[in-house]
Amino acid sequence: MRRATSTLLGLLLTLLSLGAATTPAHAAPPSYLTLEATYTSVANGWDRVDRYLDTTSGFHAEQYPQDGRGDQDGQRRTFFGGVKQPYSGRFLLYSAPGWNSGSRQTPVLLVHGANDNADRAWANPGEAGGYGCGTASCPSTGLMQYLAARGYRVFAVNFAHKQGDNLMQAQQVGDAIAAIKDRLGVSQVDLVGWSKGEMSTRAYVSSLRPTWGRPYAGDVRRLITLGGPNGGYDYPYAHGWAHDFSIWPQCGGSVNAPSPHLYMTCYGTYTAHPEFAFAPTDGYDVYPGQRQMLARWDATYGIDTTQQDWYTTYHGGQGFYTSGSGIQTAIDAGSLITPLHKAGIPGTVATYLLAGGSPNVLGIYNENRGPSDGVVFVNSALDRTGIANVAGTALITTANHLQLGWHSSASAQIAAWLG
Repeated sequence: MRRATSTLLGLLLTLLSLGAATTPAHAAPPSYLTLEATYTSVANGWDRVDRYLDTTSGFHAEQYPQDGRGDQDGQRRTFFGGVKQPYSGRFLLYSAPGWNSGSRQTPVLLVHGANDNADRAWANPGEAGGYGCGTASCPSTGLMQYLAARGYRVFAVNFAHKQGDNLMQAQQVGDAIAAIKDRLGVSQVDLVGWSKGEMSTRAYVSSLRPTWGRPYAGDVRRLITLGGPNGGYDYPYAHGWAHDFSIWPQCGGSVNAPSPHLYMTCYGTYTAHPEFAFAPTDGYDVYPGQRQMLARWDATYGIDTTQQDWYTTYHGGQGFYTSGSGIQTAIDAGSLITPLHKAGIPGTVATYLLAGGSPNVLGIYNENRGPSDGVVFVNSALDRTGIANVAGTALITTANHLQLGWHSSASAQIAAWLG
């Protein structure tokens, strides 16, 4: 997904009561989690940032784009010790003002989406300019400030790899929760996962994990997904030609996102870029987190037949100007949508689904085959498959995909669900 490329009150109260009966006890930080550094001079209104290393042997270094488009930047790079391409066992934990004094009992952990970071996603939507927030004019504060001002104790995770493996990142969601529980002496945390952040938060509470991973610790009270691909997405394959122009360097593209094509003609030159593939290709696997979000929607909404090489882009093969393996090959290489549906979210986690309904994201070709937020179909964001306790759903008709983290109606709905 491109950056610059979501009442039943009685039921909820009943479930909260059931959850309280099984609330786990506060525990010390786990031995595999090392606090490496703490920073107290932090931009965008944050109070502090802590860098952690999970020493569990299953974590491994992930591949980054060779041309630097996926590198950490800004203060994030400094917080990662000056490393442009950090090891995926490391993550940053941002703490908002009032993290230790807010009046709300249950802390909130915010989890950003693809090709994003804790600053732009939650604290300064305008950090990357107008195209980064979904509109021409962006605010300089976001959901972090909105919630902190209302007494919530707010935290946010910042992953090392912007398009990384959602199963490893789910383990770090658990790590961040463990650190928050230790710091505040609480037993539960609320999760807010935006876009790709839905995948790691959902995988965590579903105990969907690598063979070496740890299961869900029973420490989430509420899970809120914002424009999450609960039913998966196929946008890059359905609109491949338009999508590729923002990526392919020979066409002037530089966005940190995968392509449905392995070959493409730009200005008369046919070039190969296996490093941008969704599926592992020729030794490259740079975008595992994107592959994991894929699901086919062609049977519901068709394919965009206005795009060059639309058939071969979606199904694979050689087109006039492009060539690729098709969406089913990428799904077979490791989509997590069906595994997440099968694993299920336990009934102890009250789950809320927020969707945007305004397909007007600036600077991209917006999803137009059915109701969407510009990237994710409304029917995907509100998909209830595998969720035992859907405590609420909402559609913000005036928000696109990139506005869901800061739009006033979205923020008010999130706060209402957090309680």
